[in-house]
Amino acid sequence: MARQRLSAVVMTHPRRREAAEKLSLSAPSGLLRVVMDPDPTGTPSVLRTALAAWSAIEDGATHQLVVQDDMVLSESFFDRVRAAIEERPDAALALFALWDSRNGAAVRFGAMAGARWVGAVNEYFPCVAIVLPRRVAEGFVTYGRERLGGWPDDILMHRYLRAEGVPRYVAVPNLAEHQDRGSISGNAFRGPRRSVCFLPHDPVTSEAPALTNLPVVPFFKHGVAQVAVRLPGPGPERRLHLDADQYLVGAGLPESLLRPPGPRRAESDERGTWLTALAMGFEAARAGLPAGPPAGTRAYEEALATIGTGGISNDSTEEHLARRRAPLAALARRALRSGREAAAEHRTPGTGRRTRMPRQETTPLGEHLLRRLADRGVAVEAEIDLTRLEDPDRPRVTISWAGEPAPNVLYIGELYGPGCPHHTPIGRLVWDALRSLPVTVEGAPATERYPLYVHDLADAIETVLRTRPRRRDFVVAPEKPCTTAELAQAVHEAVRPVPVHGDPTATSGPAAPPNGARPPGWTPATSLRRGLHAHAQWLAYEGVLLTSDS
Repeated sequence: MARQRLSAVVMTHPRRREAAEKLSLSAPSGLLRVVMDPDPTGTPSVLRTALAAWSAIEDGATHQLVVQDDMVLSESFFDRVRAAIEERPDAALALFALWDSRNGAAVRFGAMAGARWVGAVNEYFPCVAIVLPRRVAEGFVTYGRERLGGWPDDILMHRYLRAEGVPRYVAVPNLAEHQDRGSISGNAFRGPRRSVCFLPHDPVTSEAPALTNLPVVPFFKHGVAQVAVRLPGPGPERRLHLDADQYLVGAGLPESLLRPPGPRRAESDERGTWLTALAMGFEAARAGLPAGPPAGTRAYEEALATIGTGGISNDSTEEHLARRRAPLAALARRALRSGREAAAEHRTPGTGRRTRMPRQETTPLGEHLLRRLADRGVAVEAEIDLTRLEDPDRPRVTISWAGEPAPNVLYIGELYGPGCPHHTPIGRLVWDALRSLPVTVEGAPATERYPLYVHDLADAIETVLRTRPRRRDFVVAPEKPCTTAELAQAVHEAVRPVPVHGDPTATSGPAAPPNGARPPGWTPATSLRRGLHAHAQWLAYEGVLLTSDS
């Protein structure tokens, strides 16, 4: 006999009422009610409508299901949802995850393992199709009403669930698929937004199998293969944001294996797909996950097939993605096998390239810098002082050698990227764009700026450590600056297309770094757009958890 009772609504705006009513009619009679935006002429706000939807839970219901109006539901949707809330009555259940997300990457591992649910990782918690226990839904209504006009509902949901200690799971395969009908909330710029793994005819089976606590999550997003690596230790989960090639080299894989096979130069989507699936195979083997798809399921093949298309979806058409799906899926399968074979050759502890970094108290920024040096196999025979990285006047890194009277000093530009806080001039631009607020240009529009990405600083430190130059002082900054106006426009393009405002009272901006020599052979390699997107990712999913809850 069922112990749990489900209440369900589809949330919508009057402009999309027809789509919501059509979705409602696809459900068992009377189950899926329509909830409208309570202020349809106001500033577009998914959170405002979501709070109305969570408030609409029926008397006597133990759980509330909220679905957005642009979703397609699997044939077994309600049967699986009912079975899932019986199996996990205290959990938040996401029924959809994007194909380029970290939670989507976790779903891929779940598909390998034959799991029906995976533990969510540090990211926004997907809210386009979601079930919450009654007490959690009611608590989120109170929490969200105090935070209207700030973060999107999915980031707020992650913060709330994490703070309350609510277990979080994502369905394998997903129970819903997204239809792109335009975006009232301004997400159309992201390109096609599809499920990591959707099977319209997924059969009903046990909802018990689950996979949790994934230490390494490889994903392909915005054309870049990345991994989110869980940091060890007690306390709430924290993850480093690393490039996949950096992680794999640090784990001991030869650089020749990081290139897709074949005589010709790989396309960028091929390289990203290869690195992501290579890392997946490597980690799956080390975790003891099955080498092939579980019998009787198609979730594994579908999950692999979305790696490449998801990774380039931000600037691709539906037609281009359809053409690339099959060849990239074949490449992913081959890379997965190569990753498993590589893991078999690295079973002995200590066979990786990663070196041990000196013990010192570090910030999130220091953790990212030191991890990159460790992954690149840098032997540190000097003391690295990172305490002046945020000096407002002359940010710098000092490298002191035993037995030498003077240290090497690296004077740096405006640092940004994973680990960097939101209260710096660049951080404030990114922080506002993440919350859909206008970004304000600080300083005269023509002021020269020298943005420096975290990885490029780590590479400059590596150059000095490896070459031990006689020259003592260096400048670590782009040779060609950008202007303040160009920086703000880059945030507009890389983070979110919000309005850009100028400050008419501002007459100057951050001081440019002094003229001087750069470390021998070093040059920054990260484009401003790529770096700003990575900075935004870290701030939204990790940095936000280190700030006051507002």
